[in-house]
Amino acid sequence: MPTALITGATVGIGAAFARRLAAEAYSLVLVSRDESRLAEAADQLKLRYGVSVEVLPADLATDEGIAKVESRIRDGIDLLVNNAGFGHPDPFPDVPVADEVRMLKVHCEAVLRLTLAALPGMRERDRGAVINVASVAAFFTRGTYSASKAWVVNFSESAAAEIGNPRIKIMALCPGFVRTEFHQRATMDTAGIPGFLWLKADDVVREAMRDLALGKRVSVPDLRYKAIVAIGRLVPRNLQSLVSGRLGRR
Repeated sequence: MPTALITGATVGIGAAFARRLAAEAYSLVLVSRDESRLAEAADQLKLRYGVSVEVLPADLATDEGIAKVESRIRDGIDLLVNNAGFGHPDPFPDVPVADEVRMLKVHCEAVLRLTLAALPGMRERDRGAVINVASVAAFFTRGTYSASKAWVVNFSESAAAEIGNPRIKIMALCPGFVRTEFHQRATMDTAGIPGFLWLKADDVVREAMRDLALGKRVSVPDLRYKAIVAIGRLVPRNLQSLVSGRLGRR
């Protein structure tokens, strides 16, 4: 039975990955800061799918938390889903520098270190996969959130190219607006986001797993967002900033 480790696993896209992988008979290692939610999620998954579920409370904004997850990954996993992340309610440069550094710790350093922890075992077994959850925001200029997610995309593509083994897959997942707790936690106003742009987390994960199986290095779920990204590449950066600023940060 393969094992998957998912960060930010109790809600939203992370929880959708947990459900999907449990349905595919993966053993799960769930990572989150919230111990009570971890326990509740584990109980529900065990009951519904009959799989093994391990909980690992850890704060990936700290060295101690990252090291704790690195250690578990080195014990052996088949799939790593780097999903943990958050947004800021205020625009750059109004966000305190400590909060900006914390975002880089979670979005970039943790992704780098956990991926590096997973790769030796995957290379030894000649198989494995890493999904790094980024965002459509990575393709647009919208503050430090989009900048950090652009790093995730570039890192994932670069790492996949460097590994050069089709049996070890590294993919950046770039969803658009998803119905999760992300915006509420960041106290972001989503009233101006058109309804047709919202995606369901389970649909995002379904497309992500399909694209992973196809060997894609970047996955943009849904035709609407594929079109937005394609058009965005043709639009001048200053116009991108104007449009993305009106739509929001994710």
